[in-house]
Amino acid sequence: MKNGKLRIILSGGGTGGHIYPSVAVAEALRSKLGDDVELLFVGALGKMEMEKIPALGYNIVGLPVAGLQRRLDARNLALPFKVLRSIREARRTVRNFGPDAVAGFGGYASAPVLWAAQRMGIPTLIQEQNSYAGVTNKILSKHADRICTAYDGMERFFPADRIIFTGNPLRGNFAEAAPRAEAAAHFGLSPEKPTILIVGGSLGTRTLNEAMKRHIDTLRSRDDVQVIWQNGKYYDREMAEFMQGHLCSNIWRGAFIDRMDYAYAAADVVISRSGACSVSELALAGKAVIFVPSPNVAEDHQTKNARALVDRNAALLIPDVEAIEKAIPAALGLLSDTSRRADLEHNIRLMATPDAASRVADEIIKLAKRK
Repeated sequence: MKNGKLRIILSGGGTGGHIYPSVAVAEALRSKLGDDVELLFVGALGKMEMEKIPALGYNIVGLPVAGLQRRLDARNLALPFKVLRSIREARRTVRNFGPDAVAGFGGYASAPVLWAAQRMGIPTLIQEQNSYAGVTNKILSKHADRICTAYDGMERFFPADRIIFTGNPLRGNFAEAAPRAEAAAHFGLSPEKPTILIVGGSLGTRTLNEAMKRHIDTLRSRDDVQVIWQNGKYYDREMAEFMQGHLCSNIWRGAFIDRMDYAYAAADVVISRSGACSVSELALAGKAVIFVPSPNVAEDHQTKNARALVDRNAALLIPDVEAIEKAIPAALGLLSDTSRRADLEHNIRLMATPDAASRVADEIIKLAKRK
Protein backbone atom coordinates (compact mmCIF):
# COMPACT_ATOMS: atom_id res chain seq x y z
CA MET A 1 0.00 0.00 0.00
CA LYS A 2 1.30 3.44 -0.93
CA ASN A 3 -0.23 6.78 0.06
CA GLY A 4 -3.12 4.88 1.62
CA LYS A 5 -4.02 3.20 -1.68
CA LEU A 6 -4.06 -0.46 -2.57
CA ARG A 7 -2.07 -1.01 -5.75
CA ILE A 8 -3.26 -3.79 -8.05
CA ILE A 9 -1.87 -5.13 -11.34
CA LEU A 10 -4.37 -6.79 -13.69
CA SER A 11 -3.06 -8.75 -16.65
CA GLY A 12 -5.09 -10.29 -19.44
CA GLY A 13 -5.39 -9.89 -23.17
CA GLY A 14 -5.11 -11.18 -26.69
CA THR A 15 -8.87 -11.61 -27.01
CA GLY A 16 -11.97 -9.99 -25.57
CA GLY A 17 -12.50 -13.16 -23.54
CA HIS A 18 -9.43 -12.24 -21.49
CA ILE A 19 -9.69 -8.46 -21.63
CA TYR A 20 -13.27 -7.81 -20.58
CA PRO A 21 -13.27 -10.05 -17.47
CA SER A 22 -10.26 -8.09 -16.23
CA VAL A 23 -12.03 -4.81 -16.99
CA ALA A 24 -15.16 -6.01 -15.18
CA VAL A 25 -13.05 -6.73 -12.10
CA ALA A 26 -11.31 -3.35 -12.40
CA GLU A 27 -14.72 -1.68 -12.39
CA ALA A 28 -15.73 -3.73 -9.33
CA LEU A 29 -12.52 -2.72 -7.52
CA ARG A 30 -13.15 0.94 -8.25
CA SER A 31 -16.76 0.59 -7.10
CA LYS A 32 -15.67 -0.97 -3.81
CA LEU A 33 -12.57 1.14 -3.08
CA GLY A 34 -13.13 4.41 -4.95
CA ASP A 35 -10.01 6.56 -4.80
CA ASP A 36 -8.32 4.10 -2.44
CA VAL A 37 -7.12 1.86 -5.27
CA GLU A 38 -4.58 2.37 -8.05
CA LEU A 39 -4.77 0.00 -11.00
CA LEU A 40 -2.28 -0.92 -13.71
CA PHE A 41 -2.97 -3.25 -16.61
CA VAL A 42 -0.22 -5.27 -18.29
CA GLY A 43 -0.78 -6.59 -21.81
CA ALA A 44 1.06 -7.77 -24.90
CA LEU A 45 2.40 -5.29 -27.42
CA GLY A 46 0.47 -5.36 -30.67
CA LYS A 47 -2.58 -7.04 -29.15
CA MET A 48 -6.05 -5.54 -28.85
CA GLU A 49 -5.72 -4.70 -25.15
CA MET A 50 -3.17 -1.99 -25.99
CA GLU A 51 -6.00 -0.10 -27.70
CA LYS A 52 -9.06 -1.19 -25.71
CA ILE A 53 -7.75 -0.65 -22.18
CA PRO A 54 -6.56 3.00 -22.60
CA ALA A 55 -9.85 3.78 -24.37
CA LEU A 56 -11.60 2.78 -21.13
CA GLY A 57 -9.46 5.16 -19.09
CA TYR A 58 -6.91 2.74 -17.59
CA ASN A 59 -3.12 2.75 -17.72
CA ILE A 60 -1.44 -0.20 -19.43
CA VAL A 61 2.12 -1.41 -19.96
CA GLY A 62 2.86 -3.65 -22.95
CA LEU A 63 5.27 -6.58 -22.97
CA PRO A 64 6.92 -8.00 -26.13
CA VAL A 65 5.64 -11.50 -25.36
CA ALA A 66 4.13 -13.69 -28.08
CA GLY A 67 2.66 -17.16 -28.33
CA LEU A 68 4.02 -20.26 -30.01
CA GLN A 69 2.78 -20.64 -33.58
CA ARG A 70 1.19 -24.07 -33.98
CA ARG A 71 2.47 -24.51 -37.52
CA LEU A 72 6.10 -24.36 -38.63
CA ASP A 73 6.81 -20.65 -38.58
CA ALA A 74 10.00 -18.58 -38.54
CA ARG A 75 8.47 -16.39 -35.82
CA ASN A 76 8.94 -19.27 -33.37
CA LEU A 77 12.71 -18.75 -33.58
CA ALA A 78 12.37 -15.35 -31.89
CA LEU A 79 10.05 -16.64 -29.18
CA PRO A 80 12.68 -17.53 -26.52
CA PHE A 81 14.21 -14.05 -26.80
CA LYS A 82 10.79 -12.39 -26.49
CA VAL A 83 9.99 -14.50 -23.43
CA LEU A 84 13.26 -13.59 -21.69
CA ARG A 85 12.79 -9.92 -22.50
CA SER A 86 9.18 -10.03 -21.30
CA ILE A 87 10.21 -11.59 -18.00
CA ARG A 88 12.81 -8.86 -17.46
CA GLU A 89 10.30 -6.12 -18.31
CA ALA A 90 7.62 -7.78 -16.17
CA ARG A 91 9.98 -7.77 -13.17
CA ARG A 92 10.80 -4.11 -13.81
CA THR A 93 7.10 -3.22 -14.08
CA VAL A 94 6.23 -5.05 -10.87
CA ARG A 95 9.15 -3.51 -9.00
CA ASN A 96 8.41 0.03 -10.19
CA PHE A 97 4.64 -0.12 -9.54
CA GLY A 98 4.94 -1.92 -6.21
CA PRO A 99 1.62 -3.83 -6.30
CA ASP A 100 -0.05 -5.29 -3.23
CA ALA A 101 -1.51 -8.05 -5.42
CA VAL A 102 -1.36 -9.22 -9.05
CA ALA A 103 -4.27 -10.89 -10.87
CA GLY A 104 -3.99 -12.79 -14.15
CA PHE A 105 -6.91 -13.35 -16.52
CA GLY A 106 -5.17 -15.28 -19.29
CA GLY A 107 -3.45 -14.19 -22.47
CA TYR A 108 0.20 -13.92 -23.40
CA ALA A 109 1.18 -11.25 -20.87
CA SER A 110 -0.29 -12.91 -17.77
CA ALA A 111 2.39 -15.58 -17.50
CA PRO A 112 5.52 -13.38 -17.17
CA VAL A 113 3.75 -10.92 -14.86
CA LEU A 114 2.46 -13.60 -12.49
CA TRP A 115 5.75 -15.46 -12.63
CA ALA A 116 7.66 -12.30 -11.69
CA ALA A 117 5.26 -11.35 -8.90
CA GLN A 118 5.36 -14.83 -7.37
CA ARG A 119 9.16 -14.77 -7.21
CA MET A 120 9.06 -11.31 -5.62
CA GLY A 121 6.77 -12.49 -2.83
CA ILE A 122 3.67 -10.61 -4.03
CA PRO A 123 0.28 -12.33 -3.64
CA THR A 124 -1.16 -13.56 -6.94
CA LEU A 125 -4.60 -14.61 -8.16
CA ILE A 126 -5.53 -16.54 -11.30
CA GLN A 127 -8.97 -16.26 -12.89
CA GLU A 128 -9.53 -19.41 -14.97
CA GLN A 129 -12.47 -18.87 -17.29
CA ASN A 130 -12.77 -22.30 -18.90
CA SER A 131 -13.82 -25.72 -17.68
CA TYR A 132 -10.49 -27.16 -18.86
CA ALA A 133 -7.46 -25.31 -17.53
CA GLY A 134 -4.65 -24.32 -19.86
CA VAL A 135 -1.05 -25.47 -19.37
CA THR A 136 0.20 -22.03 -18.30
CA ASN A 137 -2.40 -21.59 -15.56
CA LYS A 138 -1.75 -25.11 -14.28
CA ILE A 139 1.94 -24.26 -13.90
CA LEU A 140 1.34 -20.84 -12.35
CA SER A 141 -1.27 -22.21 -9.93
CA LYS A 142 1.44 -24.05 -7.97
CA HIS A 143 2.50 -20.73 -6.43
CA ALA A 144 -0.76 -18.77 -6.75
CA ASP A 145 -2.57 -17.73 -3.59
CA ARG A 146 -6.07 -17.92 -5.11
CA ILE A 147 -7.55 -19.58 -8.20
CA CYS A 148 -10.98 -18.22 -9.13
CA THR A 149 -12.97 -20.60 -11.31
CA ALA A 150 -16.26 -20.69 -13.21
CA TYR A 151 -16.86 -24.45 -13.24
CA ASP A 152 -17.06 -27.20 -10.66
CA GLY A 153 -14.48 -29.98 -10.53
CA MET A 154 -11.45 -27.77 -11.14
CA GLU A 155 -9.48 -29.50 -8.37
CA ARG A 156 -8.31 -31.92 -11.07
CA PHE A 157 -6.17 -29.06 -12.36
CA PHE A 158 -5.46 -26.87 -9.33
CA PRO A 159 -4.67 -27.19 -5.60
CA ALA A 160 -8.12 -27.69 -4.04
CA ASP A 161 -7.41 -25.57 -0.97
CA ARG A 162 -6.83 -22.45 -3.08
CA ILE A 163 -9.82 -22.72 -5.43
CA ILE A 164 -12.68 -20.22 -5.04
CA PHE A 165 -15.77 -20.60 -7.24
CA THR A 166 -16.65 -17.11 -8.48
CA GLY A 167 -18.00 -17.49 -12.00
CA ASN A 168 -16.72 -15.47 -14.94
CA PRO A 169 -16.71 -11.66 -14.52
CA LEU A 170 -18.73 -9.88 -17.20
CA ARG A 171 -19.32 -6.28 -18.15
CA GLY A 172 -22.98 -5.33 -18.43
CA ASN A 173 -26.05 -6.68 -16.70
CA PHE A 174 -27.32 -9.50 -18.91
CA ALA A 175 -29.43 -10.89 -16.08
CA GLU A 176 -31.92 -8.00 -16.44
CA ALA A 177 -33.50 -8.41 -19.85
CA ALA A 178 -34.36 -5.36 -21.96
CA PRO A 179 -38.00 -5.08 -23.09
CA ARG A 180 -38.51 -7.46 -26.02
CA ALA A 181 -40.38 -4.89 -28.12
CA GLU A 182 -37.60 -2.35 -27.65
CA ALA A 183 -34.95 -4.99 -28.41
CA ALA A 184 -36.66 -6.21 -31.59
CA ALA A 185 -37.18 -2.65 -32.81
CA HIS A 186 -33.42 -2.06 -32.50
CA PHE A 187 -32.95 -4.64 -35.29
CA GLY A 188 -36.01 -3.60 -37.28
CA LEU A 189 -37.81 -6.83 -36.42
CA SER A 190 -41.16 -7.78 -34.94
CA PRO A 191 -41.41 -8.64 -31.22
CA GLU A 192 -44.19 -11.10 -32.02
CA LYS A 193 -42.23 -13.53 -34.19
CA PRO A 194 -39.87 -16.27 -32.91
CA THR A 195 -36.27 -15.18 -33.40
CA ILE A 196 -32.95 -17.00 -33.82
CA LEU A 197 -29.72 -15.25 -32.86
CA ILE A 198 -26.57 -16.45 -34.65
CA VAL A 199 -23.40 -15.02 -33.16
CA GLY A 200 -19.82 -16.06 -33.82
CA GLY A 201 -17.79 -13.39 -32.09
CA SER A 202 -16.61 -9.96 -33.22
CA LEU A 203 -14.27 -11.40 -35.89
CA GLY A 204 -16.84 -13.86 -37.18
CA THR A 205 -17.07 -17.60 -37.69
CA ARG A 206 -16.81 -19.21 -41.11
CA THR A 207 -18.88 -22.25 -40.11
CA LEU A 208 -21.89 -20.29 -38.88
CA ASN A 209 -21.77 -17.96 -41.88
CA GLU A 210 -21.71 -20.95 -44.24
CA ALA A 211 -24.66 -22.40 -42.32
CA MET A 212 -26.63 -19.24 -43.02
CA LYS A 213 -25.71 -19.38 -46.71
CA ARG A 214 -26.74 -23.04 -46.89
CA HIS A 215 -30.17 -22.45 -45.36
CA ILE A 216 -30.92 -18.91 -46.55
CA ASP A 217 -33.71 -20.00 -48.92
CA THR A 218 -35.47 -21.91 -46.15
CA LEU A 219 -35.28 -18.91 -43.83
CA ARG A 220 -36.43 -16.47 -46.52
CA SER A 221 -39.46 -18.59 -47.32
CA ARG A 222 -40.77 -18.54 -43.77
CA ASP A 223 -42.74 -15.57 -42.48
CA ASP A 224 -42.99 -17.05 -38.97
CA VAL A 225 -39.24 -16.85 -38.13
CA GLN A 226 -36.72 -14.02 -37.82
CA VAL A 227 -32.93 -14.09 -37.62
CA ILE A 228 -30.35 -11.78 -36.04
CA TRP A 229 -27.06 -12.72 -37.71
CA GLN A 230 -23.70 -11.36 -36.65
CA ASN A 231 -21.27 -12.36 -39.40
CA GLY A 232 -18.12 -10.71 -37.95
CA LYS A 233 -15.84 -8.11 -39.44
CA TYR A 234 -13.60 -10.62 -41.28
CA TYR A 235 -16.52 -11.84 -43.36
CA ASP A 236 -18.64 -8.72 -43.59
CA ARG A 237 -17.93 -7.78 -47.21
CA GLU A 238 -18.36 -11.36 -48.42
CA MET A 239 -21.66 -11.81 -46.56
CA ALA A 240 -22.94 -8.40 -47.66
CA GLU A 241 -22.31 -9.34 -51.29
CA PHE A 242 -24.03 -12.68 -50.76
CA MET A 243 -27.11 -11.06 -49.24
CA GLN A 244 -27.51 -8.66 -52.17
CA GLY A 245 -28.91 -11.60 -54.10
CA HIS A 246 -30.95 -12.87 -51.16
CA LEU A 247 -32.69 -9.82 -49.75
CA CYS A 248 -35.25 -10.56 -47.07
CA SER A 249 -36.96 -8.49 -44.40
CA ASN A 250 -36.90 -11.18 -41.71
CA ILE A 251 -33.08 -11.32 -41.41
CA TRP A 252 -30.91 -8.66 -39.75
CA ARG A 253 -27.25 -9.03 -40.69
CA GLY A 254 -24.26 -7.08 -39.46
CA ALA A 255 -20.56 -7.32 -38.71
CA PHE A 256 -20.99 -6.44 -35.08
CA ILE A 257 -23.82 -6.21 -32.56
CA ASP A 258 -23.40 -3.11 -30.42
CA ARG A 259 -26.19 -4.05 -28.00
CA MET A 260 -25.85 -7.69 -27.03
CA ASP A 261 -28.43 -7.15 -24.30
CA TYR A 262 -30.95 -6.32 -27.04
CA ALA A 263 -29.86 -9.32 -29.11
CA TYR A 264 -30.40 -11.69 -26.19
CA ALA A 265 -33.71 -10.05 -25.24
CA ALA A 266 -35.05 -10.42 -28.79
CA ALA A 267 -33.86 -14.02 -29.25
CA ASP A 268 -35.73 -17.21 -28.45
CA VAL A 269 -32.93 -19.55 -29.54
CA VAL A 270 -29.22 -18.80 -29.85
CA ILE A 271 -26.55 -20.48 -31.99
CA SER A 272 -23.14 -19.57 -30.59
CA ARG A 273 -19.52 -20.52 -30.13
CA SER A 274 -18.78 -21.65 -26.56
CA GLY A 275 -16.02 -19.35 -25.40
CA ALA A 276 -16.04 -18.77 -21.66
CA CYS A 277 -17.59 -15.30 -21.75
CA SER A 278 -20.26 -16.31 -24.25
CA VAL A 279 -21.28 -19.23 -22.04
CA SER A 280 -21.48 -16.98 -18.98
CA GLU A 281 -23.48 -14.30 -20.81
CA LEU A 282 -25.98 -16.84 -22.09
CA ALA A 283 -26.40 -18.29 -18.60
CA LEU A 284 -27.18 -14.85 -17.21
CA ALA A 285 -29.59 -14.16 -20.06
CA GLY A 286 -31.21 -17.56 -19.56
CA LYS A 287 -31.32 -18.48 -23.25
CA ALA A 288 -31.89 -21.79 -24.98
CA VAL A 289 -28.62 -22.22 -26.85
CA ILE A 290 -27.05 -24.52 -29.40
CA PHE A 291 -23.29 -24.43 -28.98
CA VAL A 292 -20.99 -24.97 -31.95
CA PRO A 293 -17.56 -25.13 -30.31
CA SER A 294 -14.61 -23.75 -32.23
CA PRO A 295 -12.14 -26.50 -33.18
CA ASN A 296 -9.30 -23.97 -33.38
CA VAL A 297 -8.60 -23.36 -29.68
CA ALA A 298 -6.08 -24.80 -27.26
CA GLU A 299 -6.99 -28.13 -25.65
CA ASP A 300 -10.40 -28.02 -27.37
CA HIS A 301 -11.63 -26.07 -24.34
CA GLN A 302 -14.76 -24.76 -26.09
CA THR A 303 -16.08 -28.29 -26.48
CA LYS A 304 -15.38 -28.92 -22.80
CA ASN A 305 -17.14 -25.66 -21.85
CA ALA A 306 -20.21 -26.67 -23.86
CA ARG A 307 -20.14 -30.24 -22.56
CA ALA A 308 -20.29 -28.97 -18.97
CA LEU A 309 -23.71 -27.45 -19.80
CA VAL A 310 -24.93 -30.28 -22.00
CA ASP A 311 -24.31 -32.73 -19.14
CA ARG A 312 -26.74 -30.68 -17.03
CA ASN A 313 -29.38 -30.46 -19.76
CA ALA A 314 -28.63 -26.74 -20.00
CA ALA A 315 -27.62 -26.54 -23.68
CA LEU A 316 -27.32 -28.46 -26.93
CA LEU A 317 -24.05 -29.15 -28.77
CA ILE A 318 -23.41 -29.64 -32.47
CA PRO A 319 -19.78 -30.28 -33.56
CA ASP A 320 -18.30 -27.77 -35.96
CA VAL A 321 -17.98 -30.33 -38.76
CA GLU A 322 -21.75 -30.96 -38.64
CA ALA A 323 -22.96 -27.42 -38.01
CA ILE A 324 -23.35 -26.21 -41.60
CA GLU A 325 -25.97 -28.88 -42.22
CA LYS A 326 -27.50 -29.26 -38.76
CA ALA A 327 -27.31 -26.04 -36.67
CA ILE A 328 -30.11 -24.02 -38.28
CA PRO A 329 -32.52 -26.98 -38.67
CA ALA A 330 -31.89 -27.74 -34.99
CA ALA A 331 -32.66 -24.14 -34.04
CA LEU A 332 -35.89 -24.21 -36.06
CA GLY A 333 -36.86 -27.42 -34.31
CA LEU A 334 -36.14 -25.93 -30.91
CA LEU A 335 -38.31 -22.90 -31.72
CA SER A 336 -41.30 -25.19 -32.14
CA ASP A 337 -40.52 -27.33 -29.06
CA THR A 338 -41.57 -24.96 -26.29
CA SER A 339 -41.24 -27.56 -23.53
CA ARG A 340 -37.64 -28.45 -24.45
CA ARG A 341 -36.78 -24.80 -24.77
CA ALA A 342 -38.21 -24.01 -21.34
CA ASP A 343 -36.12 -26.80 -19.77
CA LEU A 344 -32.93 -25.47 -21.35
CA GLU A 345 -33.70 -21.90 -20.23
CA HIS A 346 -34.39 -23.01 -16.66
CA ASN A 347 -31.28 -25.17 -16.38
CA ILE A 348 -28.85 -22.68 -17.89
CA ARG A 349 -30.03 -19.98 -15.47
CA LEU A 350 -29.02 -22.27 -12.59
CA MET A 351 -25.42 -21.94 -13.79
CA ALA A 352 -25.36 -18.13 -13.81
CA THR A 353 -23.21 -16.08 -11.42
CA PRO A 354 -24.29 -12.43 -11.76
CA ASP A 355 -21.93 -11.19 -9.03
CA ALA A 356 -18.77 -12.83 -10.40
CA ALA A 357 -16.80 -9.59 -10.85
CA SER A 358 -17.57 -8.57 -7.27
CA ARG A 359 -16.50 -11.99 -5.97
CA VAL A 360 -13.16 -11.86 -7.77
CA ALA A 361 -12.59 -8.27 -6.62
CA ASP A 362 -13.21 -9.32 -3.01
CA GLU A 363 -10.56 -12.04 -3.27
CA ILE A 364 -8.04 -9.59 -4.72
CA ILE A 365 -8.72 -7.10 -1.93
CA LYS A 366 -8.23 -9.81 0.71
CA LEU A 367 -4.86 -10.75 -0.79
CA ALA A 368 -3.76 -7.14 -1.16
CA LYS A 369 -4.64 -6.27 2.45
CA ARG A 370 -2.95 -9.41 3.71
CA LYS A 371 0.31 -8.25 2.19
